[in-house]
Amino acid sequence: MSVIERQIQVTWLLRVFFTEDIFAPDNLTLRDALADVAPRKAIVILEESLAQALPELEVRIEKYFSTHAASLKLVRAPMPVCGGERAKNSISIVTEILSHLDRHHLDRHSYLIAVGGGALLDVAGFAAATAHRGLRHVRIPTTTLSQADSGVGVKNGINAFGKKNFIGTFSPPFAVINDFDLLATLPPDDKRAGYVEAVKVACIRDAKFFKELERDAEKLISFEPVAMKKLIRRCAELHLDHIAGSGDPFEMGSARPLDFGHWAAHKLEQLSRFQISHGDAVAIGIALDVIYSRDAGLLAAPACERILQLLERLGFKLFADELLNTDHADQLTILSGLEEFREHLGGELTITLLNEIGRGIEVHEMYPQKIIAAIHELRVRTR
Repeated sequence: MSVIERQIQVTWLLRVFFTEDIFAPDNLTLRDALADVAPRKAIVILEESLAQALPELEVRIEKYFSTHAASLKLVRAPMPVCGGERAKNSISIVTEILSHLDRHHLDRHSYLIAVGGGALLDVAGFAAATAHRGLRHVRIPTTTLSQADSGVGVKNGINAFGKKNFIGTFSPPFAVINDFDLLATLPPDDKRAGYVEAVKVACIRDAKFFKELERDAEKLISFEPVAMKKLIRRCAELHLDHIAGSGDPFEMGSARPLDFGHWAAHKLEQLSRFQISHGDAVAIGIALDVIYSRDAGLLAAPACERILQLLERLGFKLFADELLNTDHADQLTILSGLEEFREHLGGELTITLLNEIGRGIEVHEMYPQKIIAAIHELRVRTR
């Protein structure tokens, strides 16, 4: 037996821009992020709900590209696509996007620009990653959740076989552009949804940021713009710091620290047939794991209470009836989320819990009775 080995290293500049009124003709953020030696083809995927809320947006996008035609060539009118989990629950939307990439002869130096929430960005990113083995994907997130969290990551995917993100890729976007103005039409629940990812990353990475969230809670719940912008920027920065500095950006190991609270959240979304939003599910998942951390002797009781109170102050409910769903063996169905979480990465089960606010700790086993006790505590707490 003989073998040839080489260490392959790939570098990637992951850029997140912050701006307002991105499609104003004199705003050069998008043009400069994409500008190249020659005019490059681009196609824009636009979330339907945003297009309906801002009926002038499609025209503004076309005018923007017309103004900057020397650098960018829009090959067709913005393509409306449904958003939310409905977009991720079928391969058909990916196929439709791919058909347009083929029809207009976009190549690996062309741009697929997605304007929408996290689910749409996942779908468009998957199409971009698989066309010609990778087009340049540009994300313009339009929800608090996607601007602070999912939109600045390196994952793309769709749901399949009843499992969240079963089909997908790791493929960093060419650029991410956060436009705060695009959050204006969101209903209150969607504006608030991204706050939970800020609580999550503060819990595992930054105690100072957690204190700032506590201090700004009343401003955040009233959607005060300065407080929201600060939250989004710091949350995005902490996520990028982890992706760039963790040594495992494509999750080749068994740990998923940025998914603190998500093992239960993903299962809870499925059990509710996605009627429970991702943000609300993550809030419950965090609450569950925080109580478990306390009961396992990892986290001090006062710290646990601070986290639960912050989630409640930000408007999140910490219990859902689906937590009590049982399977044919009369076991709580939510517990199967642990094995699905392990299977998604492979290897041994690795769950991030809390040792203190600002510092996560990895465990490789969770005891069902402690999980059940935490569920019942949340049920009593929210009565």
